[in-house]
Amino acid sequence: MTTFLILTVVVLLAVALWQLTKIFDLTQVGGGNVNDTQIANDNDNKVNGYLMFAFLGFIYLTTILCLLNYSDLPLIGDAASEHGPQVDNLMVISLVLIFIVQTITQALLHYFAFKYRGRQGQKALYFADNNKLEFIWSIIPAIVLAGLILYGLYAWTNIMFVDEKDEQDAIVIELYAQQFKWEARYAGADNVLGKANVRYIEGVNNLGVDLSDPNAQDDFTAPELHIPKGKRVVFKMRSQDVLHSAYMPHFRAQMNCVPGMVTSFSFVPTMTTAEMREKPSMIAKVANINAIRAKKSEKLVADGQTALDPYTFDYLLLCNKICGASHYNMQMKIVVDTPEEYAAWLKENSAKTIVQAVKTAAEEDKASETPAATSKDTSSTAGKDTTVVAQAEPKH
Repeated sequence: MTTFLILTVVVLLAVALWQLTKIFDLTQVGGGNVNDTQIANDNDNKVNGYLMFAFLGFIYLTTILCLLNYSDLPLIGDAASEHGPQVDNLMVISLVLIFIVQTITQALLHYFAFKYRGRQGQKALYFADNNKLEFIWSIIPAIVLAGLILYGLYAWTNIMFVDEKDEQDAIVIELYAQQFKWEARYAGADNVLGKANVRYIEGVNNLGVDLSDPNAQDDFTAPELHIPKGKRVVFKMRSQDVLHSAYMPHFRAQMNCVPGMVTSFSFVPTMTTAEMREKPSMIAKVANINAIRAKKSEKLVADGQTALDPYTFDYLLLCNKICGASHYNMQMKIVVDTPEEYAAWLKENSAKTIVQAVKTAAEEDKASETPAATSKDTSSTAGKDTTVVAQAEPKH
């Protein structure tokens, strides 16, 4: 609010100054030295030329100040996947090229605006074409852009292409998006996800898993996403309602989740959550965040409100598409474990299958019904889930 008020005051002051200059001009009407023809003279062009130089200085000064004050907050870094450094390299190359081109072109633009400003009696030199100049300013950008595109395609192919051996050894996990939360479904011991369709959504089966599919019998869900370090993970992504985008910034991973189709992305995590928390850059970042939160908490406590909890780093799965009112809060915690920790977590959670959850829910519904309601509603309530599960029982 304070910033808004300051900006408002600055704008009003600018308007007031502009009005004062108009009043001053009106008071000079009739003076012999006043140019009231609304046509720029040599002095006007000279002033505008110097103003162009002043604006150039403002651009460079702002750039230098940003580098001095914010260079300790890296734009990129802390990549936690095998392909992450490739994405970072492409970003760094692009930023360096943009910075060099911007510096040169802005200097030339403002310099020429001053050098070739309008002067009384001066005529512009005009020539219809210059093949040499046109070749230079066409071929250089073409070569640079072609290089960037080729390197980008090379990086993209390396990231998206997964050979058969890697795919067979990979862990398969489904990311299911819905307003405004994520759910993770693990393929279980067979490492094959069961079929699913939104038409099967009913009761606790909120992912629409086809419970009659043999591959679905060992599928289970988890409230947070656990993945092992050093093991390729293949994500299959679906959306229940609108377009979402699964974004995992530290893994340099993003893929749209489109209703009615399955998209996929895969990567190999290279750093556990614990290892990332111990990095000096992350320790400094967390300390900076907590210093800001502590300052904010003092104000909250003074106003009789609850203080903010200290921040602890966690990998996050975010939605990077504006999908509705609570889009900002659509996230899931990602935990990268060591292979041993992941095996232990898998052993603890793999028994909590979706099929078992549906059975348990059906039994609880059946037990809570009165005898009369049971005989009347069996085919339309609990019977639906139990019938599907019964069909899915393995045959011996």
